[in-house]
Amino acid sequence: MTPANKAPLLLLLVCGACFSDRGAGPGVNTAAECRVPVTVIDSMHYIVAIHNFTFLPDSLAIPVGATVTWINCETPPQEPHTTTSDNAVWDSPELNPGDRFSHKFAAQGAFPYHCTPHAFMTAKVIVQ
Repeated sequence: MTPANKAPLLLLLVCGACFSDRGAGPGVNTAAECRVPVTVIDSMHYIVAIHNFTFLPDSLAIPVGATVTWINCETPPQEPHTTTSDNAVWDSPELNPGDRFSHKFAAQGAFPYHCTPHAFMTAKVIVQ
């Protein structure tokens, strides 16, 4: 293969690598997700960032079977947060800056949640 023929192949490989992480669901680079406010990775994977003592977005509508990943995007040495369902569906461990927690939603309904150490931090997931 000549150098001119290799350029399109190299471009294809680089572009494929860029998109392969996005489609991988919760395995996305934490630092990148905290810098870029991406809520939807694909139709079945969603991200909620925890930043400035808030859940972003604070309301998220998803389809049945989708997975939500919460990422603590606070700057170290900020204290940890949790994502805790108000109706005992899930309860994450304490998430330090950079940590993540995922939950797959198998049924329709409204799922309000909060941060256990910071009760004023509230949000909801609506599964349609």
